[in-house]
Amino acid sequence: MSMSSGRGDRERLVVIGGDAAGMSAASQARRMRGPDELEIVAFERGHFSSYSACGIPYWVGGDVPERDRLIARTPQEHRARDIDLRMRTEVTEIDVAGRRVRARDLASGGESWVSYDGLVIATGARPIRPDMPGADAPGVHGVQTLGDGQALLDSLVHTGGRRAVVVGAGYIGVEMAEALINRGYEVTVVNRGSEPMSTLDPDMGRLVHRAMEGLGITMVNDAEVTKLLTGQDGRVRAVATEDAEYPADVVVLGIGVRPETALARAAGLPLGAHGGLLTDLAMRVRGHEEIWAGGDCVEVLNLVSGQEQYVPLGTHANKHGQVIGTNAGGGYATFPGVVGTAVSKVCDLEIARTGLREKDAHRVGLQFETVTIESTSRAGYYPGASPMTVKMLAERRTGRLLGVQIVGREGAAKRVDIAAVALTAGMTVEQMTALDLGYAPPFSPVWDPVLVAARKATSKVRAT
Repeated sequence: MSMSSGRGDRERLVVIGGDAAGMSAASQARRMRGPDELEIVAFERGHFSSYSACGIPYWVGGDVPERDRLIARTPQEHRARDIDLRMRTEVTEIDVAGRRVRARDLASGGESWVSYDGLVIATGARPIRPDMPGADAPGVHGVQTLGDGQALLDSLVHTGGRRAVVVGAGYIGVEMAEALINRGYEVTVVNRGSEPMSTLDPDMGRLVHRAMEGLGITMVNDAEVTKLLTGQDGRVRAVATEDAEYPADVVVLGIGVRPETALARAAGLPLGAHGGLLTDLAMRVRGHEEIWAGGDCVEVLNLVSGQEQYVPLGTHANKHGQVIGTNAGGGYATFPGVVGTAVSKVCDLEIARTGLREKDAHRVGLQFETVTIESTSRAGYYPGASPMTVKMLAERRTGRLLGVQIVGREGAAKRVDIAAVALTAGMTVEQMTALDLGYAPPFSPVWDPVLVAARKATSKVRAT
């Protein structure tokens, strides 16, 4: 890191955001350089640092018994490692030319400028709130932060009725629907798509739809929410679409997130088509040697499509932080990109995907073949074998693997990792058929379901 400083020999790294990417970067930079060489100041506007947002639905649903289980490292633990983490402090402006940030103490309202030699922007994402009447009414909740999760739990405790409506059927929507079922609520999911889980192709989303209905969740697809209705007390009482009203004592918004890049935009930093910051392979903001960015506020390269994509996941955020911290600490590391791997569950149904969906492949001009196979998680004769559906996309003529989706019971989701490795390596489906995967009857059939799909895809590609 070629940073000069006006504070003697010690340089200052300023970090905006105290969660996964920001504090991973701060911790890694501290491992690289001691406090005598590098001062690290981090700002977090919330009440918590270094926590797992991915765990919030399981905490709300009761699988995780207490909030603090989701906190990886407290502010006190960061400070003990010579990281000056200032909680409840919001950065309101980045002065790129002056290499400084304006910070506001949210308790006192006091503001101050803090100069930097290196800057890490890890401002995360914000939940999409529909721009419509009632969206901010009491009883309407997003679930992006631990504070959001606590507010929702408090709302559930103080709510008299037992009717919940979840708006959106992506990962968060589906997971929150299950969490509310576990809490004893009647749950309706209102989804604008034709099937839940738009990260899957609709034919695979239909399998998730059936599983949700099997849990007692009411699925309303192809429905656009038009307004949230409130009662005389001001609390939400129903969710309205063009065709119907769905009574609600509590509403959870699961319609996704957007990169929190208002600060970066105001500072004139480069943003992509999805509103996320654009970085180079070292996670430096393009055109700015001394500024890095990572986590849910950046766009990443999809290695399969070759295009920038917005993929807000904790796995990426932690990797970004490691890369940034290494570089900010004077070392060298890169983040090459992603293949788009994600897993989830509804009750005992496991859902996994990696690579491109059919519409993604069409969008970037790829011609492809698809195959879908039914198999089992273990040898068919072994106790506990359960059905599994695998869908695979392969490029026409070359046979290059383009994407895999898996829906099944126990043992289904993590099988997608085979495909994630194959995608990263640029393998063809024919090459995949020769993979030396582990086999024993308790773990898989002789031909693993992913390899069965690869064999079928190989035959189909050869025939074209």
